[in-house]
Order: sequence, then C-alpha cells, then structure tokens
Amino acid sequence: MKNEPQLAALERQIFDFLGFQWAPILGNFLQIIVVILGLFGTIQFRPRYIVVYTVWTALWVTWNVFIICFYLEVGGLSKETDLMTFNISMHRSWWREHGPGCIRRVVRPSSPGTLDDYSYVSVTGCIIDFQYLEVIHSAIQILLSLIGFVYACYVISIFMEEEDSCRTK
Repeated sequence: MKNEPQLAALERQIFDFLGFQWAPILGNFLQIIVVILGLFGTIQFRPRYIVVYTVWTALWVTWNVFIICFYLEVGGLSKETDLMTFNISMHRSWWREHGPGCIRRVVRPSSPGTLDDYSYVSVTGCIIDFQYLEVIHSAIQILLSLIGFVYACYVISIFMEEEDSCRTK
C-alpha cells in the first residue's frame, strides 16, 4: 500500500525531468526519499521516522495544491512563467507538447543566424490540455498522500499502544 506514492512520484519525476522543471524535480526527489524513510520506519518499528513521513505528507499535499493552483492560474499565478524551472530555462511541462493526441510542429526561424533553440513549436489536436494532465497528476498525489497519512497515523498508534503495553507489564 505504501509503495504507490513512491511509484507515482517516480513516474512524475521522469516527466518533470523531461520538461526540465527543477522545482517539481526537487519536490519529487524529497517525496521519494521520505516515502523510503517511512517504509523503513514501518519495517524497523521506528515511529519517529513515520512521524517525519506524516509531517512531510502534509507539506507534500500543500505543494500539490499549489501546483494545481499554478496550472489552473488561480490567484494571479500564471503557467506561462518560469517559476517551475527557477527562472533558469525556458522549458515548460513535458505534457505541453507531448500530451495524448498532440500533433507537434516545429517552425524554424525565418531569419538566418538565429539559434535553433528558439524555434516556434505549434501544438494542435490534444485530447486533453497539458495543464489538466498536470492537475490530474497532482490530484493523484494528494489522494495517495492522504491514504498514506491515514495509514501512517494508524501505524504510529499501533506502535504507541505496543510501547504502552510493554511499560505497564
């Protein structure tokens, strides 16, 4: 049950790497590390590690709510900014040009001497817009995190009950 958040974060990590989105890459990396820590804490009966996982899960849900707001342009946020790349590059979501059904056309600059990196990319025919794919990814992350949070709280309560029963004997 606790492997699903890690697999979903790993899948998301791959697509964020393809789009050079450094902020989500960092968040996904931390998510993968903390899920491993939570699994280790569960297997080794270390409630403190599971507490770290539950605290991180609250932060992870907050981050994914921010991503949803970012791609839906809520509260003055704009998906056209370079916020997700830390203003390092001009890259965007990988799904923007490679979503399901998208037809991508590269139009080279007409003037000689311009860089090929700045060619215009035309995308048409997408079945679902990229921002909704990103929102779906974040919503899945939130759902899995909430399930993991409830499970972690349950495991912590079991560990604490066992610890209390050992002290009273």
